[in-house]
Amino acid sequence: MDATNFITACESSKQAFKTATLLKTLSVNSLIRGEKGVGKKSLARYILPDATIIDASEFEELLNTLQSAKEIIIVNLENSPNIKIVLEAISENSTRVIATASSSFSSEYIDEIFSVIFNIPPLRERLEDVQKLVERFAEEASVLFYNNVKVDTKNFIPDLSQNSISLKRQVMIHSLLYDIKDIELMEIMQNYLRDKLGSQNDYKNFLYIYEKPLIKAGLKRYKSQSKLAQILGLNRNTLRKKIIDNKINI
Repeated sequence: MDATNFITACESSKQAFKTATLLKTLSVNSLIRGEKGVGKKSLARYILPDATIIDASEFEELLNTLQSAKEIIIVNLENSPNIKIVLEAISENSTRVIATASSSFSSEYIDEIFSVIFNIPPLRERLEDVQKLVERFAEEASVLFYNNVKVDTKNFIPDLSQNSISLKRQVMIHSLLYDIKDIELMEIMQNYLRDKLGSQNDYKNFLYIYEKPLIKAGLKRYKSQSKLAQILGLNRNTLRKKIIDNKINI
């Protein structure tokens, strides 16, 4: 997420952004915690827009930068091979540090090193933000793919497994496939299956890739197994068996 466009539709996001805005005016070290994809790095860049960004796993580079830079953003602090040494280096040098870490990260030294510690909640707790993010990602997709797809947020089930990362990927794929042609879809399937074929039961093993979405789409459209069986030219018992075999919830 672009730091200058950090979504603040819900109260917790507004509070996080207010804290970040305050930190722009203070010369203190701060730690931002949260799950992957919630916007930690974006807010860190908002606070220190010109700072060098280094992942904590780059241990030697990080220690050298702490000795020479006036300000630095350390991302993924939990990835450091030696947290104690890094925190001691922060304490010993006059470098201004904004760090990010996972929501579960903790250390006995962090209260001594970081004057301000705040958390960014996951998107599953920021549903007002999710809708705004879907709209933004859809706009980006429209520019990228030269279409004008409108995501129906009422029937859209967002993938929040990795917060904005998984959500953006989902919206991009949705937009890309919205007006896909048969030949393009078949090419995608061909490329997908090419390296997966190899056993004597592959026809049966991969039939679900066609059957499952076809049945789910039909059930969603017609709301009736009897009607769908008629449309597909199947016996109702046959359709029922396919629903069970493909583990489709109805």
